Amino acid sequence: MNHNYRTSALPTVVDRTTWQTKLDELRIREKAHTREGDAIAAARRRLPMVEVDSTIPLIGPDGPITLLETFEGRHQLVAYYQMWHTGRPAAEQCEGCTFSTTHINELSYLNSRDVSYATFCEGPYEESSRYRDFMGWTVPWYSVPEDAVDRLIVDRHFGILVSYLRDGDKVYETYWTTGRGNELMAPSYGLLDLTVYGRQEFWEDSPVGWPQHWGSKGGQFQLGGRPTAQWSRLEAGHSDDLGTSATATDRHCCQDKP
Repeated sequence: MNHNYRTSALPTVVDRTTWQTKLDELRIREKAHTREGDAIAAARRRLPMVEVDSTIPLIGPDGPITLLETFEGRHQLVAYYQMWHTGRPAAEQCEGCTFSTTHINELSYLNSRDVSYATFCEGPYEESSRYRDFMGWTVPWYSVPEDAVDRLIVDRHFGILVSYLRDGDKVYETYWTTGRGNELMAPSYGLLDLTVYGRQEFWEDSPVGWPQHWGSKGGQFQLGGRPTAQWSRLEAGHSDDLGTSATATDRHCCQDKP
């Protein structure tokens, strides 16, 4: 879908002194917001943790691997649990997970702080890893076998972001989040929040006449009927053939979850 971004709705024009005064007033709230975020992070660091079986199997490029081995020798791990729709073409894969994962590229800063990062994808490795290659993602990629799902997900759903800590051969889960908690993966949203028209989603509190095109059930991550980030890959000549089978899972998106 093409959207008309031209609009007659504009902010009020004032002189620079007046503008700076208003910005300084807002800056007070921004700094309070930052400090509250620091306080929440401090509380997060003081949470207890729960042990997870370190031998839970996953599938990687070289075959079976344990949860412990995905730490790659580091003491901490952040894992994003990507939804996968088995048998569906690339255009019908989860647009919300695609949005989030597309932003994760350079891991050296995490690694320098003894933190590994990986995607734990629902569904078969061969199929989903083709999607990883099509999208040009470079993060470590593992699939979660069906018999390991309940042991890792534990009454939750794919589309969650999980933090782990390793102590010797033992693994502990220290934190998890989903929904808007995953927005920290995507700096595009943070940058859009700095623009005058914001994210252009219906739920936003914007002045009358501001462009608002999208809801919050996945459409905000799509363009022309497929996840937005896929178009640049297709235009660059990359194949989106996933070698999908005839049996397909029901279509859903991580944005449909609470």
